[in-house]
Amino acid sequence: MSEFKVVALYKFVALPDYRELRDPIYDFCVQHGIKGALLLAEEGINGTVAGSPEDIDALMDYFARGNLFKGRLAGGEVKFSRASEMPFMRMKVKLKKEIVTLRAPEADPTKLVGTYVEPNDWNYIISDEETIVLDTRNDYEVAIGTFEGALDPKTDNFTQFKDFVEKNLDPTKNKKVAMFCTGGIRCEKASSYMLAKGFEEVYHLKGGILKYLEETPEETSMWNGECFVFDERVSVGHGLVEGELALCRACRFPLTPEDMQHADYIEGQQCHHCADKISEKSRARAAEREKQIRLAEERGQQHIGDQAQKFAEQNKLRMKKLREEQRLLNQARSPTD
Repeated sequence: MSEFKVVALYKFVALPDYRELRDPIYDFCVQHGIKGALLLAEEGINGTVAGSPEDIDALMDYFARGNLFKGRLAGGEVKFSRASEMPFMRMKVKLKKEIVTLRAPEADPTKLVGTYVEPNDWNYIISDEETIVLDTRNDYEVAIGTFEGALDPKTDNFTQFKDFVEKNLDPTKNKKVAMFCTGGIRCEKASSYMLAKGFEEVYHLKGGILKYLEETPEETSMWNGECFVFDERVSVGHGLVEGELALCRACRFPLTPEDMQHADYIEGQQCHHCADKISEKSRARAAEREKQIRLAEERGQQHIGDQAQKFAEQNKLRMKKLREEQRLLNQARSPTD
């Protein structure tokens, strides 16, 4: 059994006091050695964190029973997986305007949302020739895996989904739409948006690709490739086993073992997707970032089992600038899912 338990969770729920929840959640996670990232907004909570099985179970109980939350964080969409090593470097709890950014006020999953489809019914839904199957993820995610016959919107970020719908889909013609994403949050919000725009039958995969890969036997699966995840595991496959992909530290594109054999690939500096696009300054920053990440990982391995706060304090000054750069890169390339 792997050493770390990973939980990806989200819930659309009214949290008018979300700013007051940040510090208690952060403190609880640090005290239990939990690392990862959680987003809080007035519309709910979203994120992925990892820790020992016991500590992750304690966090789930805290969300469900903690007096501060008044039951609001109980339930929601929760998916568990395993990691052989801690997939995160530190703990972050961020305050946001949206837990998944679409910038469409008309999209409100607490009031209007599409029809949930359980993983064991998904193959039937997407096999219908009259159904438009829509991958709501970004281009680099789709590139490493998707469902058979799914449309790729070729977006760089989730906010571009609105433009794709406006230019390519018509509620008077596309009567039946089925959409999916990594964990369910993007397509839940996208389904709310499409219903608000007049689409009649809108379905979305409950629990997302991760739940499908967890529950669907590989021999009956309609999924091809691997599923990108937003941590150092990079990707997972059927059964949520860790994939073989790595990240280019310069452009954050997921790389296959074959990609890493390409003549343009330099570990920690560039890949063939960005070799002719990045400056020497950016390449140098990427190389330094890779070096620091490796050093931090080595320090983290020495403190496995210690409280995350101890590790964070040791590295706070050294890693502050590095992590801010990486955060900006992540925001530029992808939403949280």
